[in-house]
Amino acid sequence: MQDFHHNRARALLKNAEEIFDREAVQSAVSAMADTLNARFGGDEEFPLVLGVMGGAVVFTGNLLPQLTFPLEFDYIHVTRYGDEDRGGEVVWKVIPRQNVAGRTIIVLDDILDEGETLAHVKQRLLDMGAKEVVIAVFADKDIGKRKPVKADIVGLTIPNRFVVGFGMDVYGYWRNLPGLWAINPEDLSAS
Repeated sequence: MQDFHHNRARALLKNAEEIFDREAVQSAVSAMADTLNARFGGDEEFPLVLGVMGGAVVFTGNLLPQLTFPLEFDYIHVTRYGDEDRGGEVVWKVIPRQNVAGRTIIVLDDILDEGETLAHVKQRLLDMGAKEVVIAVFADKDIGKRKPVKADIVGLTIPNRFVVGFGMDVYGYWRNLPGLWAINPEDLSAS
């Protein structure tokens, strides 16, 4: 079984195209940190930062040490069940353990794709009494249509392709890549 997964993972990357290298990725994260530090560098706010598991773990781990303002950190885990095109049901596996009422919340996620799940997260946090919800996504996928939520801070805009690396995966593989790679569509259908 391990051989199957090893070979499948290697085959998916074999024809992939690197669209952003490690340096571009790190530069984007640093620029996001600069934006957040400029915004929250004063004494007036003490935001709660929420990482969306599991895709945002790499992005979050790279971004947090570059933030220079006081903050609290927690994570959330949401899953979508059913037909995503028709909304599906968003289930919260882990809700924020910290009190969000009256707080500014910074939500960190790896990718803004269709946007349904992040829109739900933002609304739920506002319903829980958050003063403001700031969405910071490492990658915003250019899907060519309006999304139900807009990211306040974006690291990179990526093409409407299946992209892996820096926390994003294909069948659970390649979250660990330091750059971003677009997987060949034929390789996806062959798997």
